[in-house]
Amino acid sequence: MKQDKNFLHLFWKSFEQVLISAIMLIIVFGVSNAAWAEENTIGKDLFIKNCSGCHINGGNIIRRNKTLKIEALKRNGLDNPEAIARIARIGIGSMSGYEEVLGEGGDQLVANWIWEQTQNAWTQG
Repeated sequence: MKQDKNFLHLFWKSFEQVLISAIMLIIVFGVSNAAWAEENTIGKDLFIKNCSGCHINGGNIIRRNKTLKIEALKRNGLDNPEAIARIARIGIGSMSGYEEVLGEGGDQLVANWIWEQTQNAWTQG
């Protein structure tokens, strides 16, 4: 009988620790997912406001081979969000940089959103 009580006590103690750990993970991932979603929305809004005039759905109305599609980005050595952020910030060729209008960190937010769209072939808009 005493062994049964010991076993139950240890079982509930272990269960309690697992439950607390699970709740902590849910809180941490829930907060980080919410932050990511907010940053993603800001990146999308920045793109729509400042980039979509020329880059409709990842295209390019001025230079057809300079799209934001994955093949074109890779062909032009822009194979990561940091490289895209640099172009958004300082510009390239006939495209001016948008550092001032994007604001601090805006280049990275819009680049992350663009990169996500490239991974989904711009099917999200």
